[in-house]
Amino acid sequence: MSVLDGPRKELRRVLHGGSAYWAEVRDGQLHLEDGRVVAEASVQHLPPCTPGKILCVHVNYRSRYWEFTGSDTPPETPTYFQKPTTALNAHGGELIRPAGYQFLNYEGEVAAVIGKVTRNVSREQVWDHLLGFAAANDVGLHDMRDTDAGSMLRVKGPDGFCPIGPGIVSGIDIRQSTLRTYRNGKLVQEGAISEMIFGIDYLVADLARHITLMPGDIILTGTPANSRPMDVGDLIEVEVSQVGRLGNRVVTAPAPRAAVGHQPTDTEGVRRVALGNEERLPAQFKKPR
Repeated sequence: MSVLDGPRKELRRVLHGGSAYWAEVRDGQLHLEDGRVVAEASVQHLPPCTPGKILCVHVNYRSRYWEFTGSDTPPETPTYFQKPTTALNAHGGELIRPAGYQFLNYEGEVAAVIGKVTRNVSREQVWDHLLGFAAANDVGLHDMRDTDAGSMLRVKGPDGFCPIGPGIVSGIDIRQSTLRTYRNGKLVQEGAISEMIFGIDYLVADLARHITLMPGDIILTGTPANSRPMDVGDLIEVEVSQVGRLGNRVVTAPAPRAAVGHQPTDTEGVRRVALGNEERLPAQFKKPR
């Protein structure tokens, strides 16, 4: 059965009374696997999957590509990077901006979660290999953009920089959804999934040509224009219509102890990515008001 075919189903992984449970969302309530029904306010959310890999596409929305390049001619093929699995975070989890850093950006995204072993599949077969979809935030610490030879390991890889959830949803046509990001309740990003340059089926089939994707693996599918830095105290929410709304708050922590390696930089290249270029965007891609 294709992940696109109804009825809609949402599964969450939660802590209740100190124990972890799977829960299905029905009629606005959480139905635990043991038969109990609990309120969402009584649980703490956990990541709804356990990936062996978190694979991410670089630039995949037309508005984001235009913001980066000033061109409406898309690339011929996508490129990718990885986040460590220690970047995994959940709905309600904290996003840490260490002292001495300033360019911690949100990037609202759709996460596609692999449901069964996937290797050498056609685009049409991809939908039968997915478990479902979730809202995600591809958080980036752009103070570290001037290092790691473009891999973005320390931009996108720090602990907690991949919030996903609240749950995984199947039985909806994600291609009809819209992605929105809110900062303290104000809409700051918006893009229809149909704006993707390369669809979810393309991305998964492309990666699976050479890499075996395993159940629980996460594919992050790109962000629209207007990714911007967050401040300590901000509540960042990523909403995907038909799927759900993920919320995380930014907190601070002491600077790393070891005074070694590349240090935070504030250069033209860092600012170009972290602060974006709204003047370059056509009217339909301007920051939501």
